Parts: sequence; C-alpha cells; structure tokens
Amino acid sequence: MRVELREVRESDLPVFFSHMSDPESSRVAAFTSEDPTDREHFDAHWARVLASDAVVRTVLADGEVVGHAAVHGPPEERQVTYVIGRTHWGRGIATAALRALLDAVPTRPLHARAAADNKGSVRVLEKCGFTVTGHDRAFAHGRGEEIDEVLLLLGG
Repeated sequence: MRVELREVRESDLPVFFSHMSDPESSRVAAFTSEDPTDREHFDAHWARVLASDAVVRTVLADGEVVGHAAVHGPPEERQVTYVIGRTHWGRGIATAALRALLDAVPTRPLHARAAADNKGSVRVLEKCGFTVTGHDRAFAHGRGEEIDEVLLLLGG
C-alpha cells in the first residue's frame, strides 16, 4: 500500500467530516469537538484551520482519501494531530502518514497528546520518535468525562 500526503482540497472535507463524526472514532480519539456531528461547527473550524499557518495535509492510501494529518499551534507549542478513518485502522497508515508529515515539517520540538487508553495512537507516536514526557487529565468531549492523557514530545 502506498501512503502519501497532499494539500487539502475542498472535496476532502466531507470525508474528514465522516471520519470525525463517527461515534466510535470520537470515543477512541476522545479529545474531539463538543458535538462532532455539527456540520456548521466543522465547516467553521476547517475554514479557520485552512486560513491559519497550520501545516495540514490530506492522507491518501493507494490514492483514496483516508484521513488528514497536521502540525499546528504557536512555535513553542507546535503540536501534531491526525485522524484516519476507522475502516483504515490497523494497516500502518497513521504511522506512514505521520512519518511523511514529520519529514515535511522539520520544526522541532513537536508535542502530541493522546488518550492514555488509546494504545494505537500512543504506539504510532512512539514509532515516529515521540517519547512520553508526562501524564495529565482533561475533559474529553468524545467520552463526556475527564480522562487520563499521555503527553509526548519529539526533539526537545
């Protein structure tokens, strides 16, 4: 399978919305918008993201749009994030996409956060060179409660 990144296109947004509004994906990701099924909020969020200085890329697997990956935030707090559609989990796509993003964005340090029980996401981050630097608790809209999270760092 070939995984590649490209600039986000308007036609990608409905796919991203379907990924982000999937109930199981929201539960696993945990740190989502308050209502991931709110299309107006989603559209406003993506308009802000695409107008910002964030580096956002569409993830393609064998030419199919399967998610997105990004680096965003102020220089001293740059953070990575990614979403891969649930039907594509467990195939190494997130790891390949994050590696490609990290190659394209040489800025360091980079931060990441993941729900502590989201072992798959923590594993992806560690495979890409991130190290666990701490733990925290935060409210997770995808779970409707405060949960444990893992804090990670790359190159700092």
